Amino acid sequence: MRESATCDLRPVTCDLEARGLRYRLGRLLRLLWRDRSGMLGLTLFVLVAVAAVFSPWLSPHGPLDQHLSISKQPPAWSADGNWDYPLGTDNLGRDLLSRVIYGSRVSLTVGFFGVLIAGSIGLVVGLISGYAGGRVDGIIMGAINIILALPYLLFVVFIAAILGRSLLNVILIFGITDSPIFARVTRGEVLRIRRSGYVESAKSVGVSEWRILFDHIMPNLIGPLITLATFEMSAMIFYEAGLGFLGLSVPPSVPSWGNMLSAGRKYLTSAPWIATWPGLAIMFTSLGMNLLGDWLRDVLDPRLRRARK
Repeated sequence: MRESATCDLRPVTCDLEARGLRYRLGRLLRLLWRDRSGMLGLTLFVLVAVAAVFSPWLSPHGPLDQHLSISKQPPAWSADGNWDYPLGTDNLGRDLLSRVIYGSRVSLTVGFFGVLIAGSIGLVVGLISGYAGGRVDGIIMGAINIILALPYLLFVVFIAAILGRSLLNVILIFGITDSPIFARVTRGEVLRIRRSGYVESAKSVGVSEWRILFDHIMPNLIGPLITLATFEMSAMIFYEAGLGFLGLSVPPSVPSWGNMLSAGRKYLTSAPWIATWPGLAIMFTSLGMNLLGDWLRDVLDPRLRRARK
């Protein structure tokens, strides 16, 4: 009889959970619709993501196809332009529109996986440091402060010069060197949450340490870490372009916005469009990520949401 009652309650519980999820998603979409900057950020990010995923179908030409007879051709709306190459061609006659579209793959790949690695390492280190406290916290934070004291860009350039040009190397470099930021934010949130009333109540009734970590502390870290991830992803896109500009990112055969900027700087006076389009792509992608991150911060932090009201 007891098993039958439990079975009868399961569909009701699942239905209530599904309704709650739909309500939260609907509320999130309504808040996004009311925020123009958040909508703009999401739109820019979605456009870049679609370009990265569907680049073989969206690109009118191959990103490596060379036609020296039409090198440095201006955009289509110029006097000598051609609509077969809407954004013009570079110094080797490669279609700039196709290369910009394919370049989004490198930037988003570095940003996404770099943040994923940095967030994973930082979450574990920050949890241990914040929850253990004492000497463990002192040792970990001492090492993190030393790393954060180093000039970040010079540190990254130094490591990239040693490891060589490779997409995997760039992802690992950003993932490892950016993890102290996630660790520091995680530690700060853990220190705040562990002093809260519900954590103290859980300890008083004998709840295990692991259950407190996974059931009470980690769910409250999702909001701050997601917000931080959007801003750090934007920063990684900038840094990857900077490494590409210096010749330390992916090989020259791989179309990336940084490599395109590096090639276009030689022709800023004679063919400025070669560097203009990848520069605009970097700017709008980073703008979209920052606007989206700013909206997420306001939505996920109840204090900021009340202040805006």
